[in-house]
Amino acid sequence: MKLFDRAKEKKILLAAHRGAAGGNIPCNSRQAFQIALNQGADIIELDVESSLDGELFIQHPGMEKVHLRLADSIKNYPASVVKEFYLSNCDLTRTDQHIMRLEDALTMLKDKCIVNIDKFWEHPEEIAALVRKLHMEDQVIIKTSNKPKYLDDVEKYAPDLPYMAIVKEEDTTYEEIRKRNIRYVGVEVVFAEETAPVAQKEYIDRMHSEGMLVWANGIVYNYKDVLAAGHNDDISLVEDPEKGWGWIADKGYDIIQTDFLLPCRQFLEQTGRRRR
Repeated sequence: MKLFDRAKEKKILLAAHRGAAGGNIPCNSRQAFQIALNQGADIIELDVESSLDGELFIQHPGMEKVHLRLADSIKNYPASVVKEFYLSNCDLTRTDQHIMRLEDALTMLKDKCIVNIDKFWEHPEEIAALVRKLHMEDQVIIKTSNKPKYLDDVEKYAPDLPYMAIVKEEDTTYEEIRKRNIRYVGVEVVFAEETAPVAQKEYIDRMHSEGMLVWANGIVYNYKDVLAAGHNDDISLVEDPEKGWGWIADKGYDIIQTDFLLPCRQFLEQTGRRRR
């Protein structure tokens, strides 16, 4: 599988959170995805929401007011209307970029990087069918929390797609998922304190011994919601990258998700933590 080959080759993979956005470049846009590719993203994370008539678009549910200057959800509009919506920049000013369909985004990124399809649990059957239609079964990662109802959907609709469970603080479902008909490739770990079980070397080493990848987050989408015990993009850029990206890399995590792909990549390569 390409994902494991890249992890072995690079030593650590970088996931661009909603592409590489900033200034007049909206997140989850064609421009943001192209910039992320240009900056060396191994993985691009994107969000999915459905229109009223079932068309899948790239949009983070609940963020319509910010990203689209829209008062309600795109779920309330048919695709013919949604496709005409414009994305906003960081000043909430309309850009010339239209919201993208998921199919168009996947087609753009095919054979260029791994695509992490977030919010998979909202539309598992439809997303899985589209991935198969485009023959991208080895080029995606789907993720859900490790709740039984979500695992049931993965097993039912997407047993052939690479799957990561989102695990908070302690992994209590690893053995259960391994027994299911799920293409289990690793976990995304979320933890508020360094003492969390999923932040320990023993856990990461055990996952590696089982052939699993472990994903950690440098992103900060809400400073109150701590994802990696404070070792994040903010501290990396404002204080010292050793305290953020360096700490995550030295723990042995295979994937870092970041909103600042280029400086993160440059730091990891310059310090020998990632191969060029």
